[in-house]
Amino acid sequence: MRLVIDTDPGVDDALAIMMAHAFPGCRIEALTVVGGNVGLDMTLRNAGFLKDTLAADFAIYPGCGRGLCWQPENAAFVHGEDGFGDVLEGQPEAAPEQEHAASALVRLAQENPGELTLVTIGPLTNVALALRLEPRLPELYQRLVVMGGAVTGRGNVSNISAEFNIYTDPEAAHIVFSEWPFFELADWEATMVHQFTFAALDEWLTSGSPSAQLYARICGQVRKFVAESEPQDPKMRAADALAMAMTLEPASVLESAERHVAVGLAPGMTRGMTVVDWNKRTGRPANARILQRFDQARFEALIRQGLS
Repeated sequence: MRLVIDTDPGVDDALAIMMAHAFPGCRIEALTVVGGNVGLDMTLRNAGFLKDTLAADFAIYPGCGRGLCWQPENAAFVHGEDGFGDVLEGQPEAAPEQEHAASALVRLAQENPGELTLVTIGPLTNVALALRLEPRLPELYQRLVVMGGAVTGRGNVSNISAEFNIYTDPEAAHIVFSEWPFFELADWEATMVHQFTFAALDEWLTSGSPSAQLYARICGQVRKFVAESEPQDPKMRAADALAMAMTLEPASVLESAERHVAVGLAPGMTRGMTVVDWNKRTGRPANARILQRFDQARFEALIRQGLS
């Protein structure tokens, strides 16, 4: 399995990338980086720290620092101002390439037709631009796995029907969802079904590996946010890790539904909403396999492996 990961690191992005790096038979070919959780300068820095920590050889390509048409709120209040909990100093040794992420997404696909899986765990700006450069992109990638959306409108941003990655660039999501004939979707609502306890995370972090050491440092702000916002039953949620689990072990998907998914673009409370034709009323063909339930034990085992 050869992956290109479009990402805005981000604490849960880091966990997803660690999982892919540790998975037997999986190779990360490249990280294409986008602004999202925090600004592009910081997401690029964080990608470099991940490459250093994992002693990996994937390339890092800088992409878009803002959405196609607007730039709403970021997620610094969850991930920290630098996206990694505000605990790391200096700059990584790993440096990004000169080539733009959208160009790299096209070139890598053209050089390896049918061999690469594209996993998007940030806003879809880079991928939308790549589609404009090369409309045949869906034919060239083997799979597209997307973390994004809230499939019954129970979102996680100020626009309550929307999820962060889609809301950050609805126009880009619209382009991707409209022009990619079929993709796999792990949404925010599935993330909330697949939470895990602080105690379990603490146990996994005792491995003392470089990945565990880095994750233990950078996840403190996220843990604090969860504990303060849900004091009765605080649990960790890792949306990007769930999308990566579905990528790595599709056989561990226990329930899914194939439906047509569109993106709301109009100003107002439905901007950025993922609109699912649950009852197949539009006659449009299904363009997404929506994750509904993943084997929880396998999900946690994949996280543990990523931190080992």
